[in-house]
Amino acid sequence: MADAKSIASAGSPGKVVIRNIGLLLSGDIDAPILDADTLVIHDGLITAVGREKDCDTTEPTTLIDARGTCVCPGLIDSHVHPVFGDWTPRQNQLGWIESTMHGGVTTMISAGEVHLPGRPKDIVGLKALAITAQRAFDNFRPGGVKVLAGAPIIEKGMVESDFAELAKAGVGLLGEIGLGSVKAGNEAAQMVKWARAHGIQSTIHTGGPSIPGSGLIDKDVVLEADADIIGHINGGHTSLPLRHVCELCEKSSRAIEIVHNGNERVAIAAAQAALQLKCPHRVILGTDGPAGSGVQPLGMLRMIALLSSLGRIAPELVFCFATGNTARIRKLNCGLIEPGRAADFVFMDRAQHTAGRTLLESVALGDLPGVGMVMIDGLVRCGRSRNTPPATEAPVVVTAA
Repeated sequence: MADAKSIASAGSPGKVVIRNIGLLLSGDIDAPILDADTLVIHDGLITAVGREKDCDTTEPTTLIDARGTCVCPGLIDSHVHPVFGDWTPRQNQLGWIESTMHGGVTTMISAGEVHLPGRPKDIVGLKALAITAQRAFDNFRPGGVKVLAGAPIIEKGMVESDFAELAKAGVGLLGEIGLGSVKAGNEAAQMVKWARAHGIQSTIHTGGPSIPGSGLIDKDVVLEADADIIGHINGGHTSLPLRHVCELCEKSSRAIEIVHNGNERVAIAAAQAALQLKCPHRVILGTDGPAGSGVQPLGMLRMIALLSSLGRIAPELVFCFATGNTARIRKLNCGLIEPGRAADFVFMDRAQHTAGRTLLESVALGDLPGVGMVMIDGLVRCGRSRNTPPATEAPVVVTAA
């Protein structure tokens, strides 16, 4: 048997077969559990999902025995604040992205590189920073994690040609609206329209100020700005009043982003409101880290356990909040287990000695699952997680070229 470290450094994945899957979570909120026990991957993309007898499992480059564990799409953290490399000046910590991969996260989406010391706020400088961050993380993936970065914090004085220039350079995101000088709803709405016209997706800060220079963004500003993502609707850290959060869920059609570093009571209420409004597909999850509360390598798993246990939402649905919902809203080729999608997976089992009899039952009780393996683009990036509780069972690499 090959170890995970040697597989991770092996280069092109070739053909990968994953067999003996006990539970296959799809990431699709309309059908969260798949009737399948086998996955086949070619060069980093899923080519077959089904029963082993119905799949071509011959001559794999890598054969993985899941040993009855759960395979889920890799988690997507919809709200992070990277800077450069695998370092955050917010807590002066190295290795936070690779450590988060051990929590099952395979993709991160920047909400702005706001923690860069001396971050430029002039228009030329903020565009240069966004383009540099986009290029840097496109070329460097800590622990294999896909970091979609280069999210400029918009400032007064920007015009449509600035957004056209950013889009032409490859920037596809705006940082949190409200962290810069643009705080009024009408100003934000105009810039959101310009960004949308050029294919740039926008996120708005929601709630009280989070860092010096930011400010209150209330429900009226959020509704008028009409950004694509209602960023940390449960506050980051300070939430709007619960009735205002529910009003946002009801009056807006945009994505409802719930984060770890926010108000937990409001997080549960927002998720429940989306279910009551019959729009659970709008709910996406993030950590909003690194932040003053630190770096949370298990933040996404903690959010899933929180919403499942205290929110009493079926865990297989909550896993969709962290995978397929985000993939569809963010237009990513991951987050769903179906042919043609990236082979980004987290292998999990119930933690040793949990009261839950199954993985899903343990999460519904509030326990974190144990991560036994993480795969990104068909390559094993880690075996048993060094951060989660130990999984009862873990997959093994049976053969590798």
